[in-house]
Order: sequence, then C-alpha cells, then structure tokens
Amino acid sequence: MLTLTSPVETPWHRLPAGAKLAALMLFGLLVMASEKLLPIGTAALLVLALYLPGGRLLLAQGARMLWPLWPFALALMVFGWWDGRPGHAGLITLRMLTLVAAANLVTMTTRLTDMLAVFERLARPLAPLLPPRRLAMAFALVIRFVPVMAETTARLRDAWRARSPRRPAWHIVMPVLLGALDIADQSADALRARGGADGSPGGKES
Repeated sequence: MLTLTSPVETPWHRLPAGAKLAALMLFGLLVMASEKLLPIGTAALLVLALYLPGGRLLLAQGARMLWPLWPFALALMVFGWWDGRPGHAGLITLRMLTLVAAANLVTMTTRLTDMLAVFERLARPLAPLLPPRRLAMAFALVIRFVPVMAETTARLRDAWRARSPRRPAWHIVMPVLLGALDIADQSADALRARGGADGSPGGKES
C-alpha cells in the first residue's frame, strides 16, 4: 500500500522527483489558466504522449487510475447539458482528466522515498513547529492514498451494482470508511517495520 510506482521502466523514472513535481505544478497552473479547447486538448495529447514510452501496461494502469473519475465526469456533463453549456462542461471534464492523468504519471514514475525527500526539504522551514520528516510523510501518503481510495470506492460501487439494481449512495460509505481504516492500519504496521515516520530503527510513533 505504500507505493503505486509502476514496475514498467520509463525514462521518467530516472528524472529527479523535485523536477517532476515542479513540472507538474507548472503544467497544472497553465492548464487551469486555459479556457480554450486547443490548449487544453494539446495538454491532454501531451500527457497521453508521455505515457507512450511505458507501452500498453503503463497506459492500462493509467486508465485504471482514471476510471474512478467517471461519476464526476458524468455529473459535469449532465450539469453542463442542463445549464445549456455542454461545451464548457466538456472543457472542464477534459481539464480534470488531463490534470489527474498527469499527476498519476508522476506518482507512478516516482518512488515514495524520493517524493518524501522532496517534501522533507520543503518542510524544513516549519521545523520549529512540526518535524519535517513527519510532515513530509503525511504529504506523501496523502498523494499515494488518494488513487488507492478512489480505486477501492470504485470496486465497492461495482460490487454493489452486481448485487442490487439500486444505485449505490450512502450504502457504501461504511465499507469505504472501513477500507480506509484497514489501509491506515496496514500502513502503520509497515511504517513501524521500517522504523517509523522518522526512519530510525525501532522508532515508535507518538
């Protein structure tokens, strides 16, 4: 659970984590500032091209990580149709998928330890208030677990549909929460086995 790094080797695996995170931030700002189809569509094609060095396996993994977003995409398109601006809703949906796909690519091609080191350097100014290592670990785990929880929710939703004609709503909230607690418990055990958030052998979490 502590890593979503793709086993498919790509040139992006060898790039520094800090450079990839900085490029992702800049890319996100540019895409968010765009309101036209041409720049957003170009950005989407660029992200797709960046997946290509990993071949079918990386593309399939990226598609699986995007799949849980389909309810949000559908809701945006329905609202856009109801609001009389389907084209605008389509642009928002394309922007969302492009940004998430780019973030997933960074996640899949960056080791957790490398990402942790970047966040730790950024957190050093907060050392008088919070331990940089623990704060960095919190940031890194959030980034790692967002797609994990999205995939878990999607599996539970599919399981509900396979057993009931009714649409899942609040019915899957409790299983999702229990799944989150289970993931947190497994992660805590893994962290303790590795020396805790501070990385010291035999370290204990307070």
